[in-house]
Amino acid sequence: MFSSGVALLTSYMLVLLLLAWPLGIALTRLVDDRLPLWLIRVESHIKFLENSQMKWQTYAAAILVFNLLGAALLFLLMLFQGSLPLNPLHLPDVSPLLAINTAISFITNTNWQAYAGETTLSPLSQMLGLTVHNFLSAANGIAVAFVLMRALTRTGSQQLGNAWVDIWRITVYLLLPLSVIYALFLAQQGVVQSLMAQISVPGLSGVEQHIPLGPVASQEAIKMLGTNGGGYFNANSAHPFENPTALTNFVQMVSILLIPAALCICFGRVAGDNRVGSALLWTMGIMLSVAALLIMWAESQGHPVLANLAVDQQMSAIQSGGNMEGKETRFGLWASSLFATITTAASCGAVNAMHDSLTPLGGLIPMVLMQLGEVVFGGVGSGWYGMMLFVFLTVFLAGLMIGRTPEYLGKKIEIYEMKMVTIGLLIPPALVLLGTALAVILPQGLVSLQESGAHGFSEMLYAFSSAANNNGSAFAGLNSNTPFMNITLAVLMFVGRFGVMLPVLAIAGALIEKRHQPASAGSLACHGPLFVGMLIGVVLLIGALTFIPALALGPIVEHLTLWQTH
Repeated sequence: MFSSGVALLTSYMLVLLLLAWPLGIALTRLVDDRLPLWLIRVESHIKFLENSQMKWQTYAAAILVFNLLGAALLFLLMLFQGSLPLNPLHLPDVSPLLAINTAISFITNTNWQAYAGETTLSPLSQMLGLTVHNFLSAANGIAVAFVLMRALTRTGSQQLGNAWVDIWRITVYLLLPLSVIYALFLAQQGVVQSLMAQISVPGLSGVEQHIPLGPVASQEAIKMLGTNGGGYFNANSAHPFENPTALTNFVQMVSILLIPAALCICFGRVAGDNRVGSALLWTMGIMLSVAALLIMWAESQGHPVLANLAVDQQMSAIQSGGNMEGKETRFGLWASSLFATITTAASCGAVNAMHDSLTPLGGLIPMVLMQLGEVVFGGVGSGWYGMMLFVFLTVFLAGLMIGRTPEYLGKKIEIYEMKMVTIGLLIPPALVLLGTALAVILPQGLVSLQESGAHGFSEMLYAFSSAANNNGSAFAGLNSNTPFMNITLAVLMFVGRFGVMLPVLAIAGALIEKRHQPASAGSLACHGPLFVGMLIGVVLLIGALTFIPALALGPIVEHLTLWQTH
């Protein structure tokens, strides 16, 4: 039966690469400003699209100001929701702390939700607030990736691009057309798209039931394509109105990693060497596949407590078997396990099963994928430039071993770049560990826990790993709508996003000034099996050294305790 999971994973990777290849080729036109002449003429009439080049400091300031203004507007929209139109259920204003947390969550592409969407936010707040920022936060991440690509392949301080032009083009020419097509497909498959807040139907006991509706398909499309993850409904992609069929489930999984995979292909073409893009794809693909197989194996073993209760957990022709707690029968064990892998490898956070119900080892893998920095494909843009930080570190370590100045694509990686790499790599782990430690020693943090012991610690560690790495998924047993959690997680989401983005832009600013050095016999080949193996080793080594002690207190000790006891 395990062969069914392997077959699903194999078919998924094939479909993903077949779709990502042409999209990656198309993305090179946005990076290189090679647009059709008629489109350039249209843009010439839009004043803010004057394509004046920015230095990295100006680009970073534009990104920060743009996002802070967006957060303020989203905060005000939720704060005065009760007085605004398109609120058929007359939902009240969102509390200030929850509104702050949600605003920061959506501008950072985290989409952490400490609320149930269908009972907290009006259709106006969902459409004008959350959906808009699903587009803009995704465009921000891709724009920063474009800047780093230009810095690695161009020379000259005025060649980094223009933030307003990049965000406009990514949103209007990439994300919007894909989302329209995708939303129409979802609506055809049964995903709800309506301005009605709910529909009333007679229940089985004769009591009228109120079933929530809303403009779901339009939000679902960019939720997945932009690796946002915030669901219209509290159950997210486990809800039949968001993800009704096995086909929509498979397409949603493909759409999560479509743009991250395409960016690797795009980078190879922009660099003039497809092998460097392929090296990143191989690295991410191998790590994703191993993680998926580990979760499938862990979940297929079933739960030891249920085994002692004479519950049949065997796989057969009439049941999925294994640990089916918290999973939808219409998806089964394999698709649920693969979805959990993909959504935490990317900074998506959408779920089609409850991660709190995974086995201890099954829950450990998604946690580790986030703690590695969301670089196994990762979020749109952010995953690619996050992996590039590990590439620079790998090149630097290899250069030390062979006694040469480290270079990547002919550009020297020197002291300044490594300082920025170190800052970008250390900020998220520091936030995770310090935040978790603070939450488990303060009464204000402990009040959020509904579980004690190792599993309760895992819930807290997962939450802070998710927030600091801009994922957004959660172990469902944690109450995060408290003053302490709303404020703390908002700070982590903001610093985790821009604390990595700004060092990346600083690296781009330094690299763009450097001239390309010709390759020599001693140059490190940044492609091929050796480099891929080195890169995987560095990524895992950093994650292992940082988080193994914390993981030992949570999922590892929980696994040992369960299997020893039962």
